[in-house]
Amino acid sequence: MTAVRMSVQEQQPHMVMLPFMAQAHMLPMVDLARLLAKRGLTISILATPHNAGRFKSAIDRAIATGLDIHILHLKFPCSEVGLPDGCENFDMLASGNDVLKFFRAIDMLKEQVEEMLRQLEPSPSCLIADACFPSWATNVALKLDIPRVLFYATTCFALLCQHIQNNCKELEAITSDTEYFVVPGLPDRIELTKAQLGGAPKNPSFEWNELWDEMRKAESEAFGAIVANTFEELESEYIKEYKKAIGKGVWCVGPVSLCNKDYADKVERGNKLVSADENEYYLKWLDSREPGSVIYVCLGSQSSPSTLQLIELALALEASNRPFIWVLRNASEESQKWILEEKFEERIKDRGLLIRSWAPQVLILSHPSIGAFLTHCGGNSMVEGMTAGVPMLTWPVFSDTFRNEKLIVNVIKMGVRVGVEKPVFLGEDEDEHRVQVKKDEIKRAIEKLMSGGEEGKEMRKRAKELGEMAERAVEEGGSSYLNVTLFIQDVMAEQARLAGLQ
Repeated sequence: MTAVRMSVQEQQPHMVMLPFMAQAHMLPMVDLARLLAKRGLTISILATPHNAGRFKSAIDRAIATGLDIHILHLKFPCSEVGLPDGCENFDMLASGNDVLKFFRAIDMLKEQVEEMLRQLEPSPSCLIADACFPSWATNVALKLDIPRVLFYATTCFALLCQHIQNNCKELEAITSDTEYFVVPGLPDRIELTKAQLGGAPKNPSFEWNELWDEMRKAESEAFGAIVANTFEELESEYIKEYKKAIGKGVWCVGPVSLCNKDYADKVERGNKLVSADENEYYLKWLDSREPGSVIYVCLGSQSSPSTLQLIELALALEASNRPFIWVLRNASEESQKWILEEKFEERIKDRGLLIRSWAPQVLILSHPSIGAFLTHCGGNSMVEGMTAGVPMLTWPVFSDTFRNEKLIVNVIKMGVRVGVEKPVFLGEDEDEHRVQVKKDEIKRAIEKLMSGGEEGKEMRKRAKELGEMAERAVEEGGSSYLNVTLFIQDVMAEQARLAGLQ
């Protein structure tokens, strides 16, 4: 026992990180890995070869500066669950029908993860596993006397809404998916529909319900939660209420994306390395525009509007007579066919730029010509827009994005709602014939934010203030910087307790 005691008390803190295999989850966890390594910790990231390849260059640069970060490969059991070989990331799934197969594959990683944790030297101090991993991650960690911390790439506002949905009995009486109601227990009056509040699929199967229960169980059994995309000054009341609701440690350490200070980190914070020529072209195009005049449009890496909806958005952007950059990486063949046949790109060539590959979003948003961000309200995109001081046009799609929209529009008041009402549920594909918002509604939202009226000016001012607050939060002595310190102290104390040292 003495030898065990010595090794736990004197060893270098060693955090093991298990990111969920989706771009929006991996990026902030890799940012967090670098933040923790800068505090002198040893970091091991467990990832499949394909996913590791997406962030390897960023980690290589961090290692070159002396940071102690390691990438360890997991074998993703694609063929065992009926997925094509190499299908290792959520954005590689061919259809919504493959989502359950993907989660089955994740369930099969348990033995590999346990074996790696057993063999690692120095022995792990903590397992930081994405909240999408089921409770086996907690069980494996506790079996080895390691605290498991949940990782969330979202906000405490979104987490509190989800917690209320999972635990509030009075919501069970609401049967309609489309009727708005006031979410109970929130500091502000927030109205959502039941479909917007939750992330589970509509009419879930038994297997889906089991998966959802496993995620809730993981939340209840974990040591605490580290939240990467928020900070105390952004939503102090919601952080306080979420801590109270779950009765565990909650460490808000964001925005972690602000660790990307170097040009190379900003450029490569994404799926693929964009060529230097492409980056130069984008920046020159932006340089030629007036400050605050360009609308940046990106609806995330996991979804794309139906063809009919995309046409409405295209016509609205054209009718706005404002310069825009539109990322169309996931556009369907039908959508691309319309763009070609209608000569849309030719029609807007003097003031519109279409990007069909991965875009260097952090780099684009930080350019002074950007005046608005039309976003799907994903946690990373929301905080990247905020830290750049850019007000938003909100177009939520699924999961926490409808909740994030409420935070942007109703709580921190730095955005305009476009008007999307119905979410795409996890495991479903976008209805090719669905149009939720028409051209005139989209154009109206653009004008409200960009026309120079008092409301738009106030949102722009608020966005700038929040960007400055975010910068101060991550600086030495700021709230997020201090929360990283507290997190390390709390985790090390919990590890000592689990090992019987306290």
